[in-house]
This record gives sequence, structure tokens and C-alpha cells, in this order.
Amino acid sequence: MALLNRILLTALVTACVYGASAQRIKTTTAGPDRIPAREVIPGLSDEQLLDEVQRQTFRYFWDFAHPVSGMARERSNRAYDYGDEVVTTGGTGFGVMAVIVATERGWISRDSAARHLLKMVRFLSKADAFHGVFPHWLNGSTGKTIPFSRKDDGADLVETSFLFQGLLTVRQYFDGNNPAENELRNRINSLWNEIEWDWFTRGGQEVLYWHWSPANGWAMNFPLKGFNECLITYVLAASSERYPVSPAVYHRGWAQSSIFKNGKSFYDITLPLGFDYGGPLFFAHYSFLGLNPKGLKDAYADYWEQNRSHTLINRAHCIVNPGNYKGYGEQCWGLTASDNHQGYSAHSPDNDLGVITPTAALSSFPYTPDYSMQALKHFYFTLGNKLWSEYGFIDAFSEEHNWYAESHLAIDQGPVIVMIENYRTGLLWDLFMSCPEIRTGLKKLGFSSPYIGNE
Repeated sequence: MALLNRILLTALVTACVYGASAQRIKTTTAGPDRIPAREVIPGLSDEQLLDEVQRQTFRYFWDFAHPVSGMARERSNRAYDYGDEVVTTGGTGFGVMAVIVATERGWISRDSAARHLLKMVRFLSKADAFHGVFPHWLNGSTGKTIPFSRKDDGADLVETSFLFQGLLTVRQYFDGNNPAENELRNRINSLWNEIEWDWFTRGGQEVLYWHWSPANGWAMNFPLKGFNECLITYVLAASSERYPVSPAVYHRGWAQSSIFKNGKSFYDITLPLGFDYGGPLFFAHYSFLGLNPKGLKDAYADYWEQNRSHTLINRAHCIVNPGNYKGYGEQCWGLTASDNHQGYSAHSPDNDLGVITPTAALSSFPYTPDYSMQALKHFYFTLGNKLWSEYGFIDAFSEEHNWYAESHLAIDQGPVIVMIENYRTGLLWDLFMSCPEIRTGLKKLGFSSPYIGNE
């Protein structure tokens, strides 16, 4: 039930925090390699279009990075009562992977990227953490915790997992023998080794818990069970050298739940794991920005099959369109968590409000490249400047309600860049899966993968 609780909590919090009174935040410049914003360009080839989308979306994490910490801002419109200072732990993990893409493609210099990332990890080294685990939100100037909700004022194990999926990938990419890259790797290793994964078994239970805080202890009471976005948390926890969890925590905690195994068919597509109809599409994205699902299998599923089936079910629902919403179809699909005309919700086939979120289809490029390209061309060329803006595509839109978001969210922008790159080159997958700790952790949990081989 952890996921159901989180969806309800997230909807409640974000509806309050990101309400209609939000104001735009002025863009700030992170460094000399500022990426110019451009209007829709007609006539681009497929490859040129992918370049354009990745490059402009990257501006969110570079030009709009917090000027003190270098971390990713939670969103591009002001969070109620917190001013301009809210930075996001998980969204920053996605953002640092985007920095790798920008470096590899030559949009920013390697030296600028390394210095930017070093500023960030120096900041994290002094920021609030609890048993090595960071909170969901930090104040980007002071490093102090900003509560995500009344009792969510301490460690957030899942957001920290997203952060370290990114930071370990950074460590593997920035392997140069120079002062900046040496310090960057050393600081990442230090932060990584300080995470007390075993603490979050709450006294030795065979399951991981999402939250703990000095003020509220385990009051949030969210055990990580069932198939959702949290697979990466278990992989990282098993991969730790200093504070690992046992395989039993994975097999008896995560994989033992009424919402883990599925096996039913939806729109004539069989779904191995998870909620009926798959739930919001970010389940197929967040854990798999670095964790390569190609050939990844364990006792429960083939994760390529899982993610592809989830994506195809999501698209099929939009084509069948049982709600008869305006705009839905073969070229306009994708339901996942995002802003909407009422506030915020985890959109999915069984929670369909007539809202399309571009990151859903675009972050699915590895799974459904032809269908994702159809959606991309429709978003860019047909809907054009209704959706395209200074940081890539807006967060969400509804033709049914004649509503177009004025916001961008770090957790939605980041996967667009990263998963398109994984489709094009496999860059982030190859880097993350090259981590020796990750290979060890996957083997420990009983996974097979082409990256593990016969080690």
C-alpha cells in the first residue's frame, strides 16, 4: 500500500504547494555554456528533432539550476510559501545524468560540467542528511530541510536513491585524472558510503521503509512493497558495501505484496507485474534511467517485457479513449504523474482526467521508439508553441479542458533527456551498469543481465 499512500500524499501536498497562485521564477545562469532557447523549427529530421528536444530540455538543469547549490529546482513556477529556494533531491539525480548527456554531445564543456557537479556535491556534503539519507526537498541556499509534508521532514530513501543512481553514473563518466574530477569522484564515494541502507529496515524487518525523521521517527510508515518506481532503491541497498541489506529484504519485502504480481491482460497485452493497467508510466522510467532493463531478469519478471507492456497498455488506453477525451489518439498519448487543470495527480488508465503529459511518451523512447516518435512529432510540429517553451515541453496539457501548463518539473524533464539518450546510444545505461557495486548487488538479489555475464 506504500504506493497508494504516496499517490494520495503527493496529490494532497502538490495541490497545496503548486496551486493556481504560483508565479514564474526568473531564469538564472549556471555557467558560461548557456543554452539558447529557440522557437519551433519546421522541417527537422528525426535525429535533428531528438537533438533539439534534448538540448532545450537540458536548459532546465543548466540555465535554471539553483545558483548556490547547483541542484535542480523542484519546478519552474514558485512553490507556495517556500519562495525560490526549493531544490529536489530526486530531480537532481535525473539532472546530473542530463549533464552527462550535454557533456557527451558537446553542448557544454567537460570542465564546466565537472565544476558545476563538484559545486553540487560539495553542497550536499554539508546539507542535512539523516543516517546518510537526504530529505525530499532542500533549501538550495542553506542546505536545510524543507518539509515535503507535516511529518515528511527527514530522510527520504526513494528520492535519495534517484539522486545516487545519477551520482554513481557521474562517478563513472568523469574518470579524468585532474583535480576537479578526482575530487568529484571522491566526494561521491564518500556520500555513497555514508548511506545506512540497513537502518531503513526499521530494526531488522525484511522490508525497506521510505521515511524517517528525528522529529517524527517512523510515523510516515510507508514500507516499500509492490511493483512501482522503487526497484532502484532495493538494488542500491543490496549494492552497498558498508550498510547493505540482505536478499531477504528484497524477496520477502518488496516482492511479497498484493500489488506485485499481475499476469493479467489489458487491451490484449499481458502485464507481468504491478497495478492493473500498469499505473502511471513513471514506474517504467525512474528506476530505469540507469538500470538497463534490456535482458534484466529475476525470479519475478523480464523487466524489458514489463516496461514495454506497461507502455503499450498506456498507449492503447489513449487510443481506445474510454473517456472520449478530445485530442487522444495514436499520436497523442501518455499518462503519468504531472500537473493538471485541477492541481496535480498520478494520471494512469484508471485515473484518467483527460490530461496528456509529454514526458510519458517521450521517456518511453527505448520501449516504443516508433510510437514515441509519432507522439514527439505531434507535440512539436502540430501542437507546437502551445507546448514548446524555454525548457522544452510544458509539463502537461488537456485539449479536453483547453488547459496548457505553465510549469516544468524536474522529475518530468530529466527522464526525457536521459531516456532519449538511452534509446539513441545507451550511454547512461552503460555507465550505471558499469558500477562494480551495482553488478554485485544485482547478482546478490538473483538478477541476470548481459552486464553481469559470468562474473
